[in-house]
Amino acid sequence: MIIDTHTHLYEEAFDADRTEMIERAINAGVTKMIIPNVDSNSIVGMLSLVKQFPENVFPMMGLHPCYVKPETYKSELEIIRTNLFSPSGIGGYYPYVALGEIGIDLHWDKTTFEIQKEAFEMQCDWAMEKDMPVAIHSRESTAELIQILKARGKNPSGVFHCFTGTEEEAKEILDLGFYLGIGGVVTYKNTHLRNALKNVSIQKIVLETDSPYLPPVPYRGKRNESAYTKIVAETLCTVYQKSLDEIAAITTQNARDLFRI
Repeated sequence: MIIDTHTHLYEEAFDADRTEMIERAINAGVTKMIIPNVDSNSIVGMLSLVKQFPENVFPMMGLHPCYVKPETYKSELEIIRTNLFSPSGIGGYYPYVALGEIGIDLHWDKTTFEIQKEAFEMQCDWAMEKDMPVAIHSRESTAELIQILKARGKNPSGVFHCFTGTEEEAKEILDLGFYLGIGGVVTYKNTHLRNALKNVSIQKIVLETDSPYLPPVPYRGKRNESAYTKIVAETLCTVYQKSLDEIAAITTQNARDLFRI
């Protein structure tokens, strides 16, 4: 069994064949998929999939940093909080497995850094209050997030989703008690990620796709999907010199430990 710890199954890229795509993943051995929320508009679609596949699909709840906008972020955060703490939240109460995805994105808009930081820390506090892990988005902001977490001192458990940083950053993240989410980038020809992971413990790695984004080789340029988590696992076999069964077993247990599923 393999767990895809980060997949946007509600995205419109899957509108034509969403059910078949999820069934393909299950048939490929990816029997559990964890969905991050991004803002108030993704909640209903996410929860409908949880209802359709209650044994296979597990929801997170959070406000993605790209949706932290000056004019709306406070009201968006209130909706997130309502869904976390109130059984009358949008779609009714569901047992969220993490706060996510949250974090900081400095690729698209650096001008909102301060309110992104505010939203991130607020959601980290909620995660600690709820005793839940966090799924952290860190596009072009890994160093900044490491410093924020160090300055906080007390943090929830969690994962740096879609980690593509250096070995040094990986070790700092592990020292903070976090896992690394590894996806399709590890399969790319010119990535440094395979070398960066060689001295990083497999006991702190979880698998993901971030589908429909970041498809692995040989699907680059096409739509990613959860069934391809197996390709990520196969690539890690070469990094850690372990069999596919070993990689699947270790990363699955890591995901179970982190998300309690």
